[in-house]
Amino acid sequence: MQAPRPWIIAETNWKHIRDNPYEVAVLPWGATEAHNTHLPYATDSLQNEALCAEAGRQAWEGGAKVAILPNVPFGVQAGQLDIPFCIHMNPSTQLAVLSDVISCLQGVGLPKLVLFNGHGGNCFKQMLRELQARHPQIHLSTVSWFQIDAGADLFEVLGDHADERETSLMLHLHPQWVLPRAQWGEGQEKKPTLKAMRERWAWAPRPWSRISPDTGTGDPRAATADKGRAYFERLSARFAQYLIELAKTAREDLYEP
Repeated sequence: MQAPRPWIIAETNWKHIRDNPYEVAVLPWGATEAHNTHLPYATDSLQNEALCAEAGRQAWEGGAKVAILPNVPFGVQAGQLDIPFCIHMNPSTQLAVLSDVISCLQGVGLPKLVLFNGHGGNCFKQMLRELQARHPQIHLSTVSWFQIDAGADLFEVLGDHADERETSLMLHLHPQWVLPRAQWGEGQEKKPTLKAMRERWAWAPRPWSRISPDTGTGDPRAATADKGRAYFERLSARFAQYLIELAKTAREDLYEP
């Protein structure tokens, strides 16, 4: 049987936590939503859990006392309300949940929290601006795994949902939950007709059922487990390095003098 991993709080006990002060907490935040025709609804959360667990292991072995909290499985799905079981959580609800978590962590003296985001519909920057002012004793930051490294050298088609990247990751992490290739949608996205939006300097929420026949955006068909393994190793190593540097750096030294 696997022993409790001290960086995974769900597996850790009060005796260990009482005797070992932690330096950084990580809160993974995913989603529950359709991922093309072939990936599980929990894809964002499963990727979060695996990346945070591996980065936490590397950071812990590198001397950083990192605490990985349980993943929050519901994200912002306002454009997918007509798709069954796409569970939508309003940004205002996320703000309330996040505020409660931060209050608990700050209340026991934890110095730093990283919000690890695995879903493109989530956007935490404005929330952290508000919450940092409310909770000055704890340093707040956020990381979205898909922004750590786009993987442009690994993948042929870079989409942004159930694409070659996510499919490769899931083929590496949970191949038993990926449907056979013959059942994969092509991930063709219908582009906006307005010039400003096509050039990406204007933005609006996407009505998902109108822009994609299979809920995917980005052709997944070149995905492989080997690409997923290489990408997973790259992402987790880079995130682990951030956690190590964050843990060892005092609040007053986080910016140049």
